[in-house]
Amino acid sequence: MKQINEGLDYHDMVGQVEPTVSIDEYSAKMGKDSELITLAFTVNSKMAGDDLTSWFEKGYDFVLDAQISDGEIVPGKYLVFVEMNRRSHAPKKIISMLDDLNTLTELDLEDWKIKIKDKIYDPSEEVIKNNITLSPHDYRVQEEKQEELNEIRTLANLPTKNVFEDDQYTKYVKSIAGI
Repeated sequence: MKQINEGLDYHDMVGQVEPTVSIDEYSAKMGKDSELITLAFTVNSKMAGDDLTSWFEKGYDFVLDAQISDGEIVPGKYLVFVEMNRRSHAPKKIISMLDDLNTLTELDLEDWKIKIKDKIYDPSEEVIKNNITLSPHDYRVQEEKQEELNEIRTLANLPTKNVFEDDQYTKYVKSIAGI
């Protein structure tokens, strides 16, 4: 595999990117989750993560930010996060990105899996449209409804539900902190 300053050539990342992308599993770093969709790709080395991050940032004007995880998620594996606006056109752009990754990874679109809320799907625009909220307003409304229900649960002495689900990184930090 080539160094980032040499550029990426056709199929330079074969075997370096796992064929599953998670959507909204992790919190956005650049802004509010209601405004941004976060994708997470698993790569097999830091160098692959750096190269993939650069490829996303340079290749797509709709990618607001891409970055590699600070550390390994398991030995030798890193995450590459990609953030984009939460809008109705996002499913088409996500599928286009997965399809384009063939030039680097040799993975065809049908080789990919999409992970949303711990469920695995074959990649399609319809799957994404049906399983994530694409409107910032609708996202906020869903959060507000859950907050209102929690107020009622509290008054009724019932257990409340988390309005925000902890992503894997938050769970890891909480476990280290003993929370």
